[in-house]
Order: sequence, then structure tokens, then C-alpha cells
Amino acid sequence: MSIKTLTAAFLVAGCAFGAMADEQKSVPTTAEAKDAKPVELEKVDDPEEVKPVSAEFHIGMDSRYMTYGMIDGKDPIVVPGAKLTLFDWVYFGVESIFDVTKGNGKRGGYGNRAGRWTTLDSMVGLAHEFELGEKAGTLSVDFNYMYEYIERYHSNMGDTQYLNLELGLSDGIFWLEPTLWIERDLMADEGTYVNLNLGHDFALIDGKGEDDDPVLVFRPSVGQGFGNTQRVRGYSPEVKVYDHGGVMDTCIKGEFTWNVYDHVSLSAYVAYSDFWFDSTMRECARERNAEWGKGCDHSWNFYGGVGVSVEF
Repeated sequence: MSIKTLTAAFLVAGCAFGAMADEQKSVPTTAEAKDAKPVELEKVDDPEEVKPVSAEFHIGMDSRYMTYGMIDGKDPIVVPGAKLTLFDWVYFGVESIFDVTKGNGKRGGYGNRAGRWTTLDSMVGLAHEFELGEKAGTLSVDFNYMYEYIERYHSNMGDTQYLNLELGLSDGIFWLEPTLWIERDLMADEGTYVNLNLGHDFALIDGKGEDDDPVLVFRPSVGQGFGNTQRVRGYSPEVKVYDHGGVMDTCIKGEFTWNVYDHVSLSAYVAYSDFWFDSTMRECARERNAEWGKGCDHSWNFYGGVGVSVEF
């Protein structure tokens, strides 16, 4: 038998003997047992179990239909949607856009589209949150494929497909929490759009307990968009094509979220967007927006919206 084996055997025996001695010391006598008070064992909560299936339904109204800082509809729209998530990883979603006035049909010669849906988006994706430690916080990852079906109002309007990736950091050392969104158009113009957003949550009304989510939250944020040449060309005005990618829209936004009940929340936001850093982009946005008629011939826009979300 080797020296290492003997040493290991002695160590194991010593540990076992020490444990037996401690156990014997801890056994009370008969008199002590009579006077002893029952020991209350501290209950340890089990970690929160992941639901195998969860669902979310939401509906919102926006004062204008905005895309990449440009107007896609000058009148309000209603956007209902639903999402089904499996094991907090895989999800399937659907979302649609409804026009509420006939004005949004003016551009492109669609006519009156009031009360009719214009797009139907179906998506499948992977989303999860990863705990990176006290300093780094929580990393949220969302990668999805989306197919956008467009109702055949007009012969030259085609469907589109997108790949989307969103990364976000929260609850860490960063006071301004970053979110990066990358969108790749696979079908219409092969355009790529990137948006970097920085924001912070202010709890205006705290929850009842320390671990409860705040009841009312205000989140101000600022986002900056970037687009390649194909993305800008796809949103050029009808009278002129801009082959010039680069810095696109800047958006300043303030959003309120009110957690009414455990699974019901209301939201409202106001936003301002413009093309501050590139005169060519600014001209492109001004000419494209002007196609929506009087009062739209500028690069900046104020808009807002409200919504409600229900989770199961």
C-alpha cells in the first residue's frame, strides 16, 4: 500500500471519528431534553420554478406609424399581438397593424384603409436572461426570425422577412443600461438597421415587498440608429434615391409602466425623433415625410402611444 493511500485512509478515518464525537456531544441528557424548547427550523424557499408554458397578450395604439425615424403612416394605428413562450427559452409570436383612419391609405394610392389591417407579422425566436454577476448584472438575449405578410392593397407591395437580434444589460454597475438592436431585412432590400439605446428605470412607486417589482416605473432613454446603404435606399422618397448609409435617427423617449396587478400592466410613452448628425439623412427624411401631405414636410416628429399587456 502506498504512502498516499495510507495518508488518505487516515484522513478519512479522522474526519469520521470527529463527526461521531461531535454528534455524541450534541446529544442532550434526559433532564436537558425535558427542559429543552423545540427548535424552529428556518424555512428555505425553493427557487422560482420556470413555467413550462406562458402566454402574453398586448394591444397598443400609436399616434403615428414610425419606422427608422420616418413616417410610415401619419395617422394613429392599433397594434394587437400575442406571444407563447416555452420553458422561458423558445417563443412564438404574432402581431398586426390596423389603420384607424382613411388617411394612412393616401400614400401609394391604397384608398380608405380605416379599420383594416395592413401587416401581419409572425415570428419564432429564442430569448433568455443570463445572470453574469453583481457587477455585470443581467444579460438579456433575444434572437428571432420574422415573416411580415402585407395585404395585397397594391400590386408592387411585397412581403418581407427579418432576422432580429437584441442584447441588453441591466441590474449591474451601468447606471445607463444599454440595449443593442440589430435588424437584417432578408427579402425586400437586404437592408441592415442598428440601434443603440441607453436608458434608466426610476421607481416612482415601490412594490409592497423588497423583492416585488415597482408599481409605477418611469424610463427615460435615448437611442441612435444606423443604417447601411440598402436601408436608406429603401426609405428614400419616390422622387429621389439616396445611396448614402450612415447615422440615421436619434430618438428621445419617456415611458411610464404601471403594474396594475401581478399579471396586468399599462404603459404610455412620448417620443421625439430627428436626424441630427447627417444633413443627407435629414434631407432624405424631410422629402419622404413630405409625401404624406401638409404638415409632414420636416425631418423631426413628436409622437406617443398607450398600451395594455396581460400575462398568464
